[in-house]
Amino acid sequence: MNLILFSEGDRLESNQIVLRGRRLNHLRQVHRANCGDILRVGEVDGLIGTGEILEINDSFTKLSVSLSQSPPKKLPLKLVLALPRPKMLRRILRTIAELGVSELYLINSYRVEKSYWQSPVLRQDNLRHYLLQGLEQSRDTRIPHVFHHHTFKPFVEDCLPGVIGHGQALLAHPGQYPLCPRQVSGETLLVIGPEGGFIPYEVDKLQRSGCQVVSLGPRILRVENAITSLLGRLF
Repeated sequence: MNLILFSEGDRLESNQIVLRGRRLNHLRQVHRANCGDILRVGEVDGLIGTGEILEINDSFTKLSVSLSQSPPKKLPLKLVLALPRPKMLRRILRTIAELGVSELYLINSYRVEKSYWQSPVLRQDNLRHYLLQGLEQSRDTRIPHVFHHHTFKPFVEDCLPGVIGHGQALLAHPGQYPLCPRQVSGETLLVIGPEGGFIPYEVDKLQRSGCQVVSLGPRILRVENAITSLLGRLF
């Protein structure tokens, strides 16, 4: 935890906060924090600064905070992702928050198991929990926006063109396609399918909606590895 995040509900008054639970345990067990210690803190969707521990015990810790620094800029990227299995999704949520993705669209695909949509990971409180862990790691405060689309065709035909807007749209897919570009500029939308890729019908639909198909080469990567590899090339 490189940044202690808090929200409006943690405030006691304008410049004091109180922390309990996971964050308190982290301060006591990892930071070995004591009264007077100065820590890096940030308000969710707000500024970053410092916090001085005024009191700490088994139940809570009270800090005086001073916030003055803006969080790092988000990538000019919207990520569209075929819903992965829940265990992988948890890791991906942390990763996209760490890397600065601004928007995540979770969509259906022929190869997405129907049971994935019933996973507790998709509950708003759980999504927030995993995204905050990524923000804590990368010292960011702004939570990525996550959208769910349970049907493929309506999303691609009705929603995707508007999400693309005036930016470029890339579909990462295995096969004999041009390599993913490097160091792009401007707004970019990136579509990544399930492991093994989208079926041909889905690829055709995505192309018709404005996506250019690109590849990472001959290897088939796990979705989580494909995300980091693609973002590393693009940005």
